[in-house]
Amino acid sequence: MAKIKIDSSLFYRAKKAAEVAGYSSVEEFIIHTIETETAKHETSEPDEKVGDQLRGLGYIE
Repeated sequence: MAKIKIDSSLFYRAKKAAEVAGYSSVEEFIIHTIETETAKHETSEPDEKVGDQLRGLGYIE
């Protein structure tokens, strides 16, 4: 597993956020956050194909 360095104040904020959100560790919170943000920028299909599928299902015209 690769390691990264982050500012100590950011780590402290992440640790507090993880506690408030109920994560078992700050590492779990950070992994989940990175996975969520990364997924927003990844697409498995072109937008055109997704639009065609939604039209086929009747969600859009």
